[in-house]
Amino acid sequence: MGFLILLLLLTFTTLPLSSSDPNDEACLTQLSQTLKDPLNNLQNWTKSTFANPCSGFTSYLPGATCNNGRIYKLSLTNLSLQGSISPFLSNCTNLQSLDLSSNSISGPIPQDLQYLVNLAVLNLSSNRLEGEIPQQLALCAYLNVIDLHDNLLTGQIPQELGLLARLSAFDVSNNKLSGPIPASLGNRSGNLPRFNATSFGGNKDLYGYPLPPMKSKGLSVLAIVGIGLGSGLASLVISFTGVCIWLKITEEKMAAAEEGKIGQFMPDY
Repeated sequence: MGFLILLLLLTFTTLPLSSSDPNDEACLTQLSQTLKDPLNNLQNWTKSTFANPCSGFTSYLPGATCNNGRIYKLSLTNLSLQGSISPFLSNCTNLQSLDLSSNSISGPIPQDLQYLVNLAVLNLSSNRLEGEIPQQLALCAYLNVIDLHDNLLTGQIPQELGLLARLSAFDVSNNKLSGPIPASLGNRSGNLPRFNATSFGGNKDLYGYPLPPMKSKGLSVLAIVGIGLGSGLASLVISFTGVCIWLKITEEKMAAAEEGKIGQFMPDY
């Protein structure tokens, strides 16, 4: 009996106190490869640290927060980061908050972020992100915040994002978005939080409530009416002139014909 207890104690003491999740390790490794760090702010983001980034609630990575040995939050804001967002970021399956704002990150928003099923906060604002907003983000059912303002995003706002019942903050201002604002976002019903015009402003080809009506890019209604009246008056003048000329020609022809008839009855001398 004593031997068995000793064997169990030896077994437990030889087990590591904490071990990294292989998904988190892959996530961090790939992200570090696609991001560029010209100011060397992420100098501690090394392969050895990726192998064991957390110990319980303690994080060994700058910008990372841990929860029970898993990456729970990534906040890499205002670090002059460049490069792109790795689609393998989706391997951090326990991630609940992703903030990469105020950098110079370019490229598209990966569709693979849809696999971050626990994600509640997504802040990618003030970067140089391009392409369309992935409609797949609607699969992140716990999203409370989507902040994408001040990027170079194009295309339409996916109407599927309006299905996110927990969404309380939404900002896509100052991009290059176009088309109508989905009613599911611009005119939400019931007890769902509503978003005002500041959430959509700065996209010159975006329209619909709550933005004010678009100004006509052509002539004003008054100018169009004026041109119409002017065109009608010109047509009337031209028509009247044409009638007058036709009457004059007809009158001359009739006068010539009458003169010919009179000449037939005149005696020859």
